[in-house]
Amino acid sequence: MAAFINTNTASLNSQRNLSTSQTALTTSLQRLSSGLRINSAKDDAAGLAISERMTSQIRGNDQAARNANDGISLAQTAEGDLAQIGTNLQRIRELAVQSSNASNSASDRAALNNEATSLIAEIDRVASSSSFNGNKLLDGSFTSQSFQVGANNTANDRINISSIASAKSSSLGVGSNSSYSATVPSVAITSGTSLTTGGLTINGYNVGASVTDGVSVAAGAAGSALAKANAINAVTGSTGVTASVTGASLTNTATAIGGAFSLTANGVTVAGTATANATVGASEVAAAFNAVSAQTGITATVSGATYTLAAADGRNIDIVAGTAGSTGATAGTTYGTVSLSSDSAAGITLGGTQATVAIIGAAAGTTAATASAGSGMSALNLKTAAGAQAALSTIDTALATVNNSRASLGAYQNRFASVVSSLQTTSENLSASRSRIQDADFAKETASLTRGQILQQAGTAMLAQANSLPNGVLALLRG
Repeated sequence: MAAFINTNTASLNSQRNLSTSQTALTTSLQRLSSGLRINSAKDDAAGLAISERMTSQIRGNDQAARNANDGISLAQTAEGDLAQIGTNLQRIRELAVQSSNASNSASDRAALNNEATSLIAEIDRVASSSSFNGNKLLDGSFTSQSFQVGANNTANDRINISSIASAKSSSLGVGSNSSYSATVPSVAITSGTSLTTGGLTINGYNVGASVTDGVSVAAGAAGSALAKANAINAVTGSTGVTASVTGASLTNTATAIGGAFSLTANGVTVAGTATANATVGASEVAAAFNAVSAQTGITATVSGATYTLAAADGRNIDIVAGTAGSTGATAGTTYGTVSLSSDSAAGITLGGTQATVAIIGAAAGTTAATASAGSGMSALNLKTAAGAQAALSTIDTALATVNNSRASLGAYQNRFASVVSSLQTTSENLSASRSRIQDADFAKETASLTRGQILQQAGTAMLAQANSLPNGVLALLRG
C-alpha cells in the first residue's frame, strides 16, 4: 500500500464533507431562526418568484378589502345624512297636510310655512356639508367615482358609482313644471383624430369609437365633428347628454392676381377663371364652389373680397391646393364644432384621454346642471291651501328621490360587504399557498439540524483521524 505525506487524500475528503455538513447546518439554523424556507433566491429561485407574485396579490387584496370597507363607510355616511333629510321631508309633508285644512287662518299658514322654510334650509345645509374625507356626497358633485376593490387593473377590480343624486332643495321634488339644463359650449375642433373605444367618457360611460360619417373625405371621415357627434349620441340613453354640430367654416380672401384656378374641395375639383379684381374674383370663386356644392357639401358666401366656405352638416372641409390662382385658399382640413347639452340633474362630466379641446372642442371636467327658477322643494309655499295641496306631490317626488338614493346606497353597502368577504377568503387561501412555498417546516428542519450537528461532530473527529494518518510513515523511517 502506498503511503504519501504531501497529499493527505483522507483529510481532503473529510474537509469537503465537513464543509458540506457545515453549509447544511447553517441553512437549517437560518430557516429555524427566520421561520422561512426561502431566505434568499438561491434557496429556491422558482419558489421565490412564485411566492413574491402571491405576496403582491395578498397585499393587494388586503388593501382592496380596506378600500371596500372605506366604501361602506362612505355609503353609510351619505345614507345617514339622507335619513335625516328624509325625516325633515316627512315633517314638511305633515305641515303641508295641516296647511291644506280649511280650519287654518292666514297667520296659521304663515307660521306653518315658516317652519317648512326652516326645514328646507336645514336640508340644504345637510346636503351641502355632507362629506367623507373631504369629498362632498349630496351636493350633486359626486359623479363618476371608481372604487378599487381588487388587486389588479381590470374592470372587474373596480366598482363604479355613476352618481349620488343631489339632495339640495332645488334638486328634490323636480316635476313636470321644472327642469335642469347643462351645456358645454364647444370651440371648433382642430384634430381629425378619431374617437377610440373608452377614449372619451361622459357621465361615467364610455363613448364608443367614431366611425365614418358617410360624407367627409375618406381619410378623415371618422374624425369629423359629425362623426364624433354621432358617436356621442349613440350612448345618449346612458349618459343623458346630446351632441349637436355646428358646421365647419373657412374664410379666404381673394387676391387681385386673376387668372385660372383649380383646386380640390372634399375630393371634387373646383375650377374656373377669376377676374383680376379681388372683389369680383371672390364672387367668381364662390360661384365655382357653389356649382359643385351638391357633391362637396360646401356652400360659399361672399362679402367684398372675402368668401366663406361652410359645411353645414358637420362634415370636414378638406382643401387640396392645385393651381390656386387668386383664390387665396391654402391646403388643409377645417373641422366643425361639437356642442353638448343635457337636461339631467347630473350635469355633464367629461373624462378620458380624448376629452381635449383639440379632439372634441372641450376639456375634461364637470359642468353642473342649472335648475329652472322655482323648481322643486326650493319653491314650496304653504301660505295658501292650494299651495299646500300642490306641495304634496312635490314632497312625494322628493321623498321618492331620497328613498331611491338610500336604497342604492344600501345596495352598494351590501355589495362592498360581499367584496370584503370574498377578498378575505382569497387572501386566506393565497396565504396558505404561499406558506407551503416559503415557510419553514419546523419538524423537518429540526431533524436536519440534528443531523447536521451530528455530522459536524463526526466530521471533526474524522478530520482529526485523517490528519494523523501520515504519522504512520514515521514508523517506516524508524525501522
